[in-house]
Amino acid sequence: MNFIKKIFEGKIGEDVHLQFQKFSKGEFRDKALVKARRTGGKYTITTTPEFANEMVRNVAEKLGERKTNVTGAIVSTSDLTGKIDFKEKKQFQEVKRYLIDKEMSGREIINLLDEFPKTFFALSFKSEDSELKIKPKAPKSAKPGSKGDERPKPDFCKLITTDSELGKSFIFEKPDFKSADLNHTFFIDEIIAPQGEKDFAKIREVAKRKGRILREGEIDGEKIREEKGFSA
Repeated sequence: MNFIKKIFEGKIGEDVHLQFQKFSKGEFRDKALVKARRTGGKYTITTTPEFANEMVRNVAEKLGERKTNVTGAIVSTSDLTGKIDFKEKKQFQEVKRYLIDKEMSGREIINLLDEFPKTFFALSFKSEDSELKIKPKAPKSAKPGSKGDERPKPDFCKLITTDSELGKSFIFEKPDFKSADLNHTFFIDEIIAPQGEKDFAKIREVAKRKGRILREGEIDGEKIREEKGFSA
């Protein structure tokens, strides 16, 4: 289940908290964009970067102990040298991009996701019923937008799957949808800091973001608009 669906169902945990850890107070437009198509039993889901790690986990879980060729990049501000097996390392300012091209099992991928939850996994690989392609680069940082900003295209991640539960999890309003285009606006109204903590870095990491998500767009030509409060 992706983090948007979790918020709308009130199932908020640490994984949802990590999605908002870098957000300040403000209004963040054009986030978590989703474009989805269903043709027969095949779902094609394209999105902006917010869903990347969850998609990687979804497909890795399907792969299990089996191995497949994995390409792409692991992006982090931490030095992961000696902790991951990479082909090449590139760096721009503090952001390090570790290029991957190797055989990996689903379990190996999941272990990396669990060990480095704050790291961005832009990996492309296949399982028996799903194919995932993610652009091997760092996502843009979360900044409050203005009305004049150009809307991003939902083409950073592409998932093709015949797993109906996975496909429908992105368009949970109408399971039998044929096409959908959805957009989210994040309103961070309050940052709730932990009591008694003096370390600013720790406060930033642990503090909860309280606000709302506006979900709007079209499903099979019908407009939808729904708002949900959250604290994560």
